[in-house]
Amino acid sequence: MSYALTNVQGVAIAPRQRPAESEQTVPNRPRSLDPQELGFTPKGPIGWLAPLLLLNTGLRALLAILFGAYLDKRELQNALDGEFFDHSATADGDIWLDYVADLGDGFDATYSVAYLLAQPELEVGGERLPRGRLLLMGGDQVYPLASGDGYENRMKGPYRAALPEAPAGIPRPTLFALPGNHDWYDGLTAFLRLFARRKDGHIGGWRTEQRRSYFAVKLPADWWLFAVDEQFGAYIDDPQLLYFEKAAREVGPDDRIILMTPSPTWVKAVDNPEAYDAVDYFIRTILAPTQAQVRVLVSGDLHHYARYTGEDRELITCGGGGAYTLGTQNLPEQITVPPRETLTRSRSRSRAYDLAARFPDEPTSRRWSWGVFHRLPRRNAGFATMLGIIQTLTMLAMAGAASQGGNIQRLFSIPLVLMLVLIMAGTVLFARPPGAESDKHARHWILGVAHGLAQIGLAAAGTWVWLQLPARDWPWPGPLVVAAVAYGPLISVLSTQLCALYLLISGRFGVNLNELFAGQSIEDGKSFLRMHIDADGALTIHPIGVDRVCRKWAADPGGDSQAPWVRPQEPLAARRIEEPIVIA
Repeated sequence: MSYALTNVQGVAIAPRQRPAESEQTVPNRPRSLDPQELGFTPKGPIGWLAPLLLLNTGLRALLAILFGAYLDKRELQNALDGEFFDHSATADGDIWLDYVADLGDGFDATYSVAYLLAQPELEVGGERLPRGRLLLMGGDQVYPLASGDGYENRMKGPYRAALPEAPAGIPRPTLFALPGNHDWYDGLTAFLRLFARRKDGHIGGWRTEQRRSYFAVKLPADWWLFAVDEQFGAYIDDPQLLYFEKAAREVGPDDRIILMTPSPTWVKAVDNPEAYDAVDYFIRTILAPTQAQVRVLVSGDLHHYARYTGEDRELITCGGGGAYTLGTQNLPEQITVPPRETLTRSRSRSRAYDLAARFPDEPTSRRWSWGVFHRLPRRNAGFATMLGIIQTLTMLAMAGAASQGGNIQRLFSIPLVLMLVLIMAGTVLFARPPGAESDKHARHWILGVAHGLAQIGLAAAGTWVWLQLPARDWPWPGPLVVAAVAYGPLISVLSTQLCALYLLISGRFGVNLNELFAGQSIEDGKSFLRMHIDADGALTIHPIGVDRVCRKWAADPGGDSQAPWVRPQEPLAARRIEEPIVIA
């Protein structure tokens, strides 16, 4: 089947059938989903609470924060081409743009979005929306860590499979990418190699033009796009400011601006008032002198769709390109930007912005929260195993302290205090308490300590049960074998469920909300933007949602050279999240 309009909510896409043996196969098109034929390995969703991944990612993030200023490749980019890009000349005086962010996770979710973006057009809500002439990637093009293989398997490969070659007879679509925090974990090495190394670079049918990790693009009808690289939200470097100052000389007072940022600091400033300072500084010092209007701020990083609207501009978060979905139930109904609590004396005038739309909606987000009980152990077997080991060692330490045994068994009573300290320190650090100056400091400590005490209570209950069993009196190492084979798996399940209960409760208070959803690796609830600037200068933003991603795929060796290599084997529906946003 081909595209079919199912209802006003969206479009159901079903795949073409595999070609018969007699059909002609286009050369170089994969005949199967074998990695040797695809040229990349489709990956499953990341288990974000895997112990080694947590340790590796944490160390990379720490190193990037500690030494990022010394390894900041933005300073070196000053030697590269510093021109802005002009896409203002089009045949009809208009242009279509696509925006996607947070995309390089599991294949099913990432490729579902890539497949929709690559289609010549989408029919949504009774309108036909052509593919964007520009594809804007808003950050975190790969997870969990930036590397050549990671980009190839989780981003470049899927997008090349979705649009293998440039469409014939029309201008070749162009791809621009802004780095997010995960792109920064190797100091931008792999990011610059992929997106900014060559002027004639390409990813499938999309060409790449940028030479730096930030860019300015002139659009039709007096619109501009500015994309700022903040490097973990710390600051904007001088070479970058000089680049944008040069581009801003071409901006006039009647122009309008779309500003891309790596993170929705307007939302994060609710808890951290300084988070928005860098963006506000950029608007005040670079854009305000032009007297142009910044009408749209758009970002990813938070893996959902949310729009705040105010008197002067729209603030849009759209991080649904493929990474785990983050619920929207804790979003504030109104925010003040810049926040009045910031210490910046010369900040812009604070304005109120109201929450106008979100996806997934609040009821769906709360319903998905309850899925933590079954998804957490399924998605994070290593995490459950770690909890089981910690609980088993704590039980043996408690049992050893409560009874006498042989010399080897007595060793397990020695580290009892260490195990208790380990549990309490781990649970408190897991709650990630902010600085003492934060008014939300206490809730993190209270919930973290409560979680630690609950885990210790579970260990004590397990110790009591263990002491009732005859296995504890067996000759050594019999008790250790029974503990590892029987007690460990059972207590692992109970400890994981206790952790899931903690995440569900703490998420209600805004603590570990990200971990509540990261631990589930929910693939559904994806989103992207399709934007249109018409010849009269009106910008129309179409927020597109995907309620359920496709999980069954088949190669299409009989398709033409521009057709996707891989097609869905079950319906893939795209719908409007909300009515189009028109900015005149």
